[in-house]
Amino acid sequence: MQIVLKPLAKGLLTFIPGAQRVLPRFGTGGTNSAEYCYGVWLKHLAMQRSAGARGIPNSLAELGPGDSIGVGLAAMLSGVNHYYALDVVRYSDNASNLKVFDELVTMFQARAPRPHRGWPDFDHHLDAGLFPSDVLTPARLAETLNPARIQAIRNVLRDNGSSNSQLSIQYIVPWSDQAVIANGSLDTIISHSVLEHVMDLRGTYSSLNAWLRDGGIMSHQVDFGCHGIAQVWNGYWTYSDRLWKLICGKREYLINRAPCSQHLEWLRKTGFKVCLAEKQIVESGIPRSALAPRWADLSTEDLHCASLFVVAQKMAG
Repeated sequence: MQIVLKPLAKGLLTFIPGAQRVLPRFGTGGTNSAEYCYGVWLKHLAMQRSAGARGIPNSLAELGPGDSIGVGLAAMLSGVNHYYALDVVRYSDNASNLKVFDELVTMFQARAPRPHRGWPDFDHHLDAGLFPSDVLTPARLAETLNPARIQAIRNVLRDNGSSNSQLSIQYIVPWSDQAVIANGSLDTIISHSVLEHVMDLRGTYSSLNAWLRDGGIMSHQVDFGCHGIAQVWNGYWTYSDRLWKLICGKREYLINRAPCSQHLEWLRKTGFKVCLAEKQIVESGIPRSALAPRWADLSTEDLHCASLFVVAQKMAG
C-alpha cells in the first residue's frame, strides 16, 4: 500500500476547527470550456438515443454541473425548456455561463462536429459530419436556434434563473434534499464524472427515481479513477477503512470507492431498468493481492473497470 501524503494531509486538516474555511477551493475543471460542454451533451444525447430514447426532453436535471452550467445550456439550445442544475458547492457564475452560452450558440449554428472521440466512442451514432442530425434536424435547429429563443434563454440566464412558463433555469445548491425537485416532474437526468463522488448512492438513486416521471430516462458516466488519491488509478482499494476515513476527513465530497457492480445494483434496487451499460475494462491497476480486506471479494471485472456509461429507465410504479 503506497499512500499519497497530500490527500491524507488535506483530510487531517479538515478536523481542525476553521481550517476548511482557509483551505483554497479550486474549480472542478472541464465545464468552463464550451467545447467540453458541447461534447458532453452530444455524447449523452446520442447514447440515450441509442438505448431507445426519442426526441428532446422538455425538462432535464444535471447533477454536478461544476464550473459552468454549459451542458444544460447546450441541452436548451437543442430544445430542452426547463433545466435544473444540482450541485453540492456553488461554482458557477453568470459571467462564465454567458461566455460559454455565446460560444455554444456559434457551435450549434455551425453544426460543429463532436470535439473529441473520448470514451465511450459514440461516433457510430452520429452522421458523417460527427453531428447527431437524426435528432437535431435542420427543422428542429431552426426552432431551437431562433434568435428570439436564444435571446429568451440569455435573458433567463442573465436574470439569475428567472423563469416563465416556457423556459426556466434553476441552480440548486446543495441538492441533497429530495424535496428540491417535485416528484415525477423530470423527463431526463444526466451526470458526467459525478456519481463517483456521491457518498449516499442508494439515497441518490432513490431521489433520481422519485424526480423522474414513469418511463423517464437518465444517463451517467462514472469515473472509477483515484483522482490523485493513490499512485495507481484504482489504488484507493488498498486503503483500510480507518485510513480512508482520515483521507476523507470532513470534506464535503471526495470519492465513494463504490465499484461498477454496486452502481448497477443500486439502480435496479431503486426501480430502474438498465438499458445500456458500457464498461471500460483496462489491464492496468493494482494486483488482487494488494486489496484491503474490505475489498477482498471484488470481482475481476470490477477491479479492472475504469469507467461506466449507463443509460437507465424508470420503471412504472
